[in-house]
Amino acid sequence: MDPTTELIPRDILFGNPLRASLRISPDGRYLTYIAPDEQNVQQIWLRTIGQEDDRIITDDKKRGIRFNMWAFDNRHVLYVQDKDGDEDFHTYAVDIQTGEVRDLTPYPRVHTMPIARDPRVPGEMLIQMNLRDPRLHDVYRADLQTGAITLDTENPGPVRQWVADATLTIHAAIISTTDGGSDLLYRETPGHPWRVLRHWTAEEEGHTLAFSLDGRTLYLVANHNANALRVLALDLETGEERTVADDQQYDVGGGWIFDRRTESLLAVSVYKARREWLILDEGITEDLMALAQLDRGDIDVTSTTLDMNTWTVAYDHDNGPITFYLYDSNTKTGTYLFSHRPQLEGLPLAEMQPVNYSARDGLTIHGYLTLPAVEPAENLPAVLLVHGGPWGRDIWDFDSMVQWLANRGYAVLQVNFRGSAGYGKEFLNAGNREWGQAMHDDLIDGVNWLVAREIADPARIGIMGASYGGYATLAGLTFTPDIFACGVDIVGPSNLITLLQNTPPYWLSMQAMLEKRMGNVETEQEFLKSRSPLFFADRITKPLLIGQGANDPRVKQQESDQIVDAMRRHGLPVEYIIFTDEGHGFARPENRLHFYAIAEQFLAKYLGGQCEPMTEAPGHSGVIG
Repeated sequence: MDPTTELIPRDILFGNPLRASLRISPDGRYLTYIAPDEQNVQQIWLRTIGQEDDRIITDDKKRGIRFNMWAFDNRHVLYVQDKDGDEDFHTYAVDIQTGEVRDLTPYPRVHTMPIARDPRVPGEMLIQMNLRDPRLHDVYRADLQTGAITLDTENPGPVRQWVADATLTIHAAIISTTDGGSDLLYRETPGHPWRVLRHWTAEEEGHTLAFSLDGRTLYLVANHNANALRVLALDLETGEERTVADDQQYDVGGGWIFDRRTESLLAVSVYKARREWLILDEGITEDLMALAQLDRGDIDVTSTTLDMNTWTVAYDHDNGPITFYLYDSNTKTGTYLFSHRPQLEGLPLAEMQPVNYSARDGLTIHGYLTLPAVEPAENLPAVLLVHGGPWGRDIWDFDSMVQWLANRGYAVLQVNFRGSAGYGKEFLNAGNREWGQAMHDDLIDGVNWLVAREIADPARIGIMGASYGGYATLAGLTFTPDIFACGVDIVGPSNLITLLQNTPPYWLSMQAMLEKRMGNVETEQEFLKSRSPLFFADRITKPLLIGQGANDPRVKQQESDQIVDAMRRHGLPVEYIIFTDEGHGFARPENRLHFYAIAEQFLAKYLGGQCEPMTEAPGHSGVIG
C-alpha cells in the first residue's frame, strides 16, 4: 500500500459514535438520541424540536446505553441495560418531566425485554421476564407512571415470541417444538385455552408481526410453501392466508413502516446486495421517492410520530458515516440533523463491492469485497472477515472493522456462506450440520476466488471474526492450516459440545433448533467433536490472537481458555486477552481501542499491513490470559 495513505485513527473508528439511535416522540415534540457524556459514557439525550436545549436524561455509570424508544404517553423513554456484558438485561423507564430513572424489573439475575406498547394504552407496556422460572419468559404488565409490574401471562413453555393486540392483550405466541420447529398458538381471550394454528418444521421459519386493529387478522413472516420469508395475512376466522409482500429469492424483512393508528403495514424492506423497499400502501410512494432523493444511502425509517407527519430517517453508507434526517411527510422535505461519526467526513474510506462466486458444489455465494486505496489492487495482503450468528449476514453499510482493515492496506472479503440468513430457506438449511465443513468450504472457496483473480497474495491472508466468526477462525487454523497466515478470534467457541451444554437457561426455546442445525449434544458427541477445533489444536501452525469477555453468557470464557491451554501444551503460538467487564463482544470503547490496537500490531506483523503506533486506552479492563 502507498505509505503516504492517511491512516484513520483507531479512536475515530472504534470510539463511541457522537450521536446515534435517533427517535421522535409520538406527539412530535421531542427527539431523543444516544451520545457520550463528559466521561465518554453513552447516555440518552433529549431535544425539543425547534430548539437547541439538548440535555442528558440518563446517568449510566460505565457500560453505556445502546438502545432507546418512546412510550406512547410521550413522557417516558425506555431502554435496556445489563451489567458488564452478562446479558441479564433490565428494562428502564425515564420520566422526562421529573428526571426519574426507574428500573421496571429490579430483580437479580433476570433477563427482560420489552414486548409491546400501544397508543390506545399509552401508560402501560408489556415486558417479558424469566423471574418465575429462569428457563421461561412470562409476560408482565408495567404501569409506567407508578412503576408497578404484575404478572399478565404465564409461559406455557417454551415460548420464543409473544404477540399482543391493540389493547395490549396477549392473544398469540410462537412456541418451540421438540423437532426443532415451532407452533403458532392462539387464544380468543386470556380465559380461553391455547390452540395450535400452524406448525413450522425445523426446515421452515415463522414469526408473527402484528394483529390488525380489529384483531381479526394476524400478520406473519414465514416461508412455509415458499423458499423465502414473506409477509402473510392470516384470517383468524377462516384460516385463510393471503400474501402481502414477497420476493422469490430474498427474505422479506429487516425494515418496516407501520401506521400505528390503524395497525397497517405500509412498506417492508428486502436486503439484496443493498436494501430495497416494497411499497404496500400507495399513499407512501411519494414519501419513499422523496427520501431516495434526499441522500444516496440506504433508507432506514427509525421512528414516526403517531400522526405520521414527521419521521426520523437514518441513511446507511458504505464509505461514510450514518446520516440522520427529520422528514416532513406533508411537504415531502427533509432536514439534515447530524451524522453518527462526523470525524469520518472527508477521510479516505473505501467502497464495499457486492460480489458473488460459485462454491465447489455449484451453490452461488454472495458477499462484499472492500479494497484499499492502492493501484493496482493486486497481490495484496487480505483478511477474510467472517460474520457471527451464523444465522445472520453481512450487509452493505458502514463497518468500522472493514474500514479499519482496508485503510491499513488489506483487501477485505466478507462472505455470506451457506447457513447465512436472508437468501431463503434452501440456502439457510444448506448450512445445517455443516459447521466446519460445507460452511467452511464456502469461506475457503472465497479465498481461492480472491487468489485466482490475483487480488490477494496467497501467503498473506488472515482470517478474523467474532462469535461464529471466531469459530471460523479456529476452524481455519485447524481444519485448513495451510490457507491462512494468522487468525484473530473474538469470543469464538472452540468446542461445540461445551458450547451446547452451557447455553443460558432461557435459551431453552432455542435448544432444539440449535441441535437440529448443529448436532445433538446427548447422542452425537463424536460428530460434534469432529467439528470442534479444540480437538485439533495440535494442527495449528500459524499465530493466533484471541479476545474474550469474562462475562460472556453465550460463548463462555471456558471456550477460549481450553483452546489456549491446548495450544500452550503443544508449544503453539497464541496471544490471549480477557476483558473482565465484557460479555459477548466489546461494548466499552476503552476495551475496543485496546483490543484493536493489539490486533493491528498482530496483523501488521504477520500480514504486512500498515500500523498506527500502539497507544494507551485508559480505563480498559484487558488482562493477559
